Amino acid sequence: MASTALEIVNAPEIALERPARPKRLPLPWRDPQSVSKSELAVHISSLERACKENPHSVDLKTCLGMAYAMNHDAYKCMDVLEAAVAQDQNHFFAQLKYSELFYRLRALPRAEVETKKAVELAENGWELSLARKQLQEIRKLIHDGTQKPEWNKSLKAPVIAFAVFCISLCLAFVLGK
Repeated sequence: MASTALEIVNAPEIALERPARPKRLPLPWRDPQSVSKSELAVHISSLERACKENPHSVDLKTCLGMAYAMNHDAYKCMDVLEAAVAQDQNHFFAQLKYSELFYRLRALPRAEVETKKAVELAENGWELSLARKQLQEIRKLIHDGTQKPEWNKSLKAPVIAFAVFCISLCLAFVLGK
């Protein structure tokens, strides 16, 4: 009985393999600066179709997120990359591109957290070097103070003070005539 179970597990038709990734990237990803808007729109629409046909492909979602980023559509890019990372939390490139989006948007504290996750997911030296380089750049920008300020204080008091100032200025102008 044990040998039968072993044969079933080792059967080639039952073995689940991860699909092979292409060796070379498609043309628009090699030099993103040389892709025209119309050509990029064609690639985006084909990637959207491919994602609808293959909803479980994290690789396709990651490519679509990159295409949206090239098209300067941060909201769609964020949505697609968040979905890709949520679908497979162990996918290195989805995590790296998700963290890169935060880096490009200068949300540096969040970019640092997400890039640390990518460092942990790296499976080889090349992936590790990509994530470490990005983490190094993020930390340099944080150290240099190049980030968007976090709005964690209420603006109620300054707005009220400004409104009182404007009203008093108007009254002074009207009554001064």
